[in-house]
Amino acid sequence: MNLFRIRGIQLAVHASFFLLLAFAAQEGWQEDRWPGLALETGMLIAFFTCVVLHELGHSFTAMRFGIGVRRILLMPIGGMAEMDDIPRQPSRELLITLAGPAVNFVIAATLWLVLCYVSYPDDADSNYSWPAFTTELVIWNIRMGIFNLLPAFPMDGGRILRALLATRMRYLRATFWAATIGKVIAVLGALFAIFMLSNWLLVLLFAFIFYAGEMEYRSVQRRELEDAHWRAVLARAYAASMPPSAEEPPVLSR
Repeated sequence: MNLFRIRGIQLAVHASFFLLLAFAAQEGWQEDRWPGLALETGMLIAFFTCVVLHELGHSFTAMRFGIGVRRILLMPIGGMAEMDDIPRQPSRELLITLAGPAVNFVIAATLWLVLCYVSYPDDADSNYSWPAFTTELVIWNIRMGIFNLLPAFPMDGGRILRALLATRMRYLRATFWAATIGKVIAVLGALFAIFMLSNWLLVLLFAFIFYAGEMEYRSVQRRELEDAHWRAVLARAYAASMPPSAEEPPVLSR
């Protein structure tokens, strides 16, 4: 469902996101009726607002380099900025990638300063107070920033790894190693989420990371093959268009 545009970027919500919203509302209702419902849904909306800001950090930095961003899609497992292209210059990919987690750390620092320097009423220790709400948001932004820096391609940390590897090897090879490392981390993360946390949403997230990393590697591989094919076609066409040499071979004088 399309919501609105931000500097030409369409903000959209996947239909499954509303299932997560309904689940949060139900959990809040069972815990404390209307106050619990308001707290859980409010926290979820605030969290995904930070997700949107994270993706806008990527998007605005990409736009500075002339890269178009079609939309930001929100799903239960997070957000995704759909860009027209990913720059192959390692320095540009690093800047675009780092912009997202940097936004989360700036949000966390700003909210922490608010907690430190703004006075609150006596009921500040209540679960429904603004300090408790703000503290939770600080924690979640720090977690989001750190989690995204895991070297699990195509997450931010995996893209940072790919950009660093691309300074030492060819882009396709760098993508292969980043995707391979990302798949190993995704499998280990899914096993940890199953047996230690029993968190099936986290399992779904790691499964998506595994799948998305493989799909992006195949996309880069396909583009490399297409580029090589068209370079060969142009080379043959250029060679065929060149007229044969009209010069006579040199004659040796006696």
